[in-house]
Amino acid sequence: MLTAVERGDAKKVAELMRQDPSFKVNMDHGYGDTLLHLACLRDRRSAVIPLLLAHPDIDVNVKNGNGCTPFHWACFGYTSCVREMLKDSRVKVNEPTNSGSTPLQLAAANDHLDVIKWWIASGREMDLGEPGDVEKTDAIGGAKKRKKTEVVALLERFKSDAAQTRHAIRVELGLIDALAAEVFALVVFVSDGLLQINDTKTRTRAARFFSIARRLPLELQMVLCYRQVGSCKEIIHGKDSEVAFKVLARRLW
Repeated sequence: MLTAVERGDAKKVAELMRQDPSFKVNMDHGYGDTLLHLACLRDRRSAVIPLLLAHPDIDVNVKNGNGCTPFHWACFGYTSCVREMLKDSRVKVNEPTNSGSTPLQLAAANDHLDVIKWWIASGREMDLGEPGDVEKTDAIGGAKKRKKTEVVALLERFKSDAAQTRHAIRVELGLIDALAAEVFALVVFVSDGLLQINDTKTRTRAARFFSIARRLPLELQMVLCYRQVGSCKEIIHGKDSEVAFKVLARRLW
């Protein structure tokens, strides 16, 4: 199992887990590092992370001898691993090491800009730390001390306006796509009475999208499209809701 994880061989890991579902997933493989720690130490190993996280006995926040969690290791520049770990709500992203260093402080001080961008984009909580505590929790101060100017600029933007910074990063990373614009357009159309959806049969493409989106809580709709409906409503003339939908979707995108 250890060899399969180190190679990032997800197929082999899955096979071994099927053969022995009771294997000790939290076993110490040296210095307190578990398989999940090791999986978070290389981007090419990220494919095995979801398999390990799915194990019923997994401790996602287990600490090694220095108090580093698997997420700490991922934040040392392994962006794909960070992305996988951020998906799991059990992961404590702001957990300190034995010396008090947080994952964000380590990522910022070591100039891992992409790690921080994906963290911001994920919407997960981000503790910028105690100002002045540059060797432990102060992410901005630690980055300034080491002259990591891009990291400092990004974190200061986030501190000033978290929502706007998150939106801009999602655009930059390509997380706002055509589907997001389509769902947003559908929400607007139904709110304005330009589109009506029947629960029985949905004939248009627009209706099919909204038949799914409308069942989501409003908060999840906002997460999906990363936009909010403003108080100013724009009416698109024409009886064909499909045409109106495409026009608005293009404008938004």
